[in-house]
Amino acid sequence: MFGPELEPASPARHITLAQTVTERMRVAVLEGRFATGEKLNEELLSSMLEVSRTPVRAALHRLAAEGLLDYVPNRGYSVRTVNMEELNAMLDLRGVLEGLAARLAAERGMDEEQQAIFLEALAEGDRVLSKGCLLEEDRPVFSEVNSRIHGAILGAAGNRMLHDMIRICHNVPVSSHRNVMWHDQEWLRRSHDDHHRMFDAIQRGEGGRAESLMREHIHIVKLKRMARLESEGRSRSRRADVS
Repeated sequence: MFGPELEPASPARHITLAQTVTERMRVAVLEGRFATGEKLNEELLSSMLEVSRTPVRAALHRLAAEGLLDYVPNRGYSVRTVNMEELNAMLDLRGVLEGLAARLAAERGMDEEQQAIFLEALAEGDRVLSKGCLLEEDRPVFSEVNSRIHGAILGAAGNRMLHDMIRICHNVPVSSHRNVMWHDQEWLRRSHDDHHRMFDAIQRGEGGRAESLMREHIHIVKLKRMARLESEGRSRSRRADVS
């Protein structure tokens, strides 16, 4: 089954329809709106996005080239799957890389625009979490908050190679910072509090503290993701036993 409907594609000036469709689908995959291993049907996607199958086909090809989707001849495209070992390695690497980004951001300092992006995202996250529970309509909002915060830190780090390496880590949907564990309110609160602490460390120029906070932040994500995969594996095993 597909996740919540994708918003219709409405290309902005100077951006092609194919680019718009690709970006909408990229965000949906990274946010976890499709299940791991789920097959993506061109016709259904075309209907959701209110476009022809041509830009959808181009988007699927592009996302497969980026590593977000798996492609099997005669079977089509599906959301990339990872095993426990791959996920563990990916998140360990992400922790090291994003920890370095946080350290560099603290050492270099943030410019006014980066600070504004970070502060606005923190305020928006506080607003959403003040409700006591994350509603379905809040899911993309909090996902964007998370993305803007991590993006501001990476931008402040000022290292193109680091940026490219982190982007590769995020091309696995289950590892992406857009894929928020939105059903876990306790984790959401802890995660956003981490963001506040990171901002404080970066503003104070405390590189070691900023790096440590980010690495611990990603480590907890890893533990949560591993537990989720283990739970899904047990559920599949029980269903197989029943059948």
